[in-house]
Amino acid sequence: MSRIVEKVNFPIPKQPKAKRVAAYARVSSGKDEMLHSLSAQISYYSELIQNHPGWLYCGVFSDEAYTGTKDNRTGFQSLIGECRAGNIDLIITKSISRFARNTVTLLETVRELKLLGIDVFFEEQNIHTISADGELMMTILASYAQAESLSASENQKWRIRKAFENGEIANLRFLFGYRINGAKIEIDPAQADIVREVFERAVNCESFTSIAKDLNDRNITRCLGGKWNSQRIRDLLSNEKYLGNALLQKKYRNNHLEKKLIHNDGQLPKYYAEGTHDAVVDEELFAKAQGILNELATRRETLKKPTLSAFSGMIVCDNCGAKYKRTTSKGKHAWQCKTFLTQGKAFCPSRQIPEEELYRLATEVLGLEKFDEDILHSKIQNIRAKNNCTLTFYFTDGTEVSKNWVPRSRKNSWTAEMRECARQRALNQRRKS
Repeated sequence: MSRIVEKVNFPIPKQPKAKRVAAYARVSSGKDEMLHSLSAQISYYSELIQNHPGWLYCGVFSDEAYTGTKDNRTGFQSLIGECRAGNIDLIITKSISRFARNTVTLLETVRELKLLGIDVFFEEQNIHTISADGELMMTILASYAQAESLSASENQKWRIRKAFENGEIANLRFLFGYRINGAKIEIDPAQADIVREVFERAVNCESFTSIAKDLNDRNITRCLGGKWNSQRIRDLLSNEKYLGNALLQKKYRNNHLEKKLIHNDGQLPKYYAEGTHDAVVDEELFAKAQGILNELATRRETLKKPTLSAFSGMIVCDNCGAKYKRTTSKGKHAWQCKTFLTQGKAFCPSRQIPEEELYRLATEVLGLEKFDEDILHSKIQNIRAKNNCTLTFYFTDGTEVSKNWVPRSRKNSWTAEMRECARQRALNQRRKS
């Protein structure tokens, strides 16, 4: 009988795949002791994951000075992005409150990760979310964490509102013209000189846009390095703190989850405290500035009355792409780029278009004897305004027609009062220099 020999191949056993593990750490304050705690957490998790057999280190994601009630944390979002990309199998974090204090955010995130097959382990509570009873326990503890956050928020609100009742300034962190260190508010001499200059120039009839442009040209920045514009100048002039007083509780937080600042329009009491710190301007100069602001506000309210125009929303600035707005001065209407009106010529050197020129050119382009608004809207899609005094009318059928207009002479538009005001302003500037 012949011998039969067969070759037997034994399958090579598969090596166990390393579990990809990341950690998440968070502190809610940027103070030194908190940052030290965050550094310790990162070191601890890095060592824990790298020394664990069968685990592949995928990093420690962290956030500092972020509250757990918000889900727009940079480190947190980066971690979730890695999970969605399929690069993580397990997340380790200290506790539920470190991961999120908002119950809705926590449950939505954990359920999404569970569908992706990703487990989250909370060390303090010893909970794995991938387990059957993990979500029930996590929901109960997360609700407790959110209630704890609400309690802490209410205590903080009580402290701040009690300070307001006692006429104390709370939570003021920065103000141009002052150096603020906790409860200590001191005048910054260099910035205070700028504040007085702004008040004096405004009282001398100089426009807020002109003042803002000059400050920007001189590289004088605001507290946090931002640029000046007419609104920021208006805010400065209306701030009672430059008088050494303080109107307290102008704003409040809507709730402990969103923490959105809301203007206090009577929902809570306000308190006006006098002599809370040193003044930068005297009462006379401040009162004159308020008179200017009140006059401008009255004029603005008059202009806010609904005035329908055939060209509303139709004119586009060729320079910056913003829409043109209708303005009224001395009873005459004109159209100006919105960017120019809000930020000044430095941001958009567009020209103002007299309204009579718009009507004249539109009538001419449409081939009409008399202007007709219905025909304008049915045939013209939009109008583009260019710096060289050219208006291009774009028709709905795809054709376009360009027309030039003659700019109004600025010299002829100035009144005797305006000339005198400009002369006084120039004299004051010469005296300063």
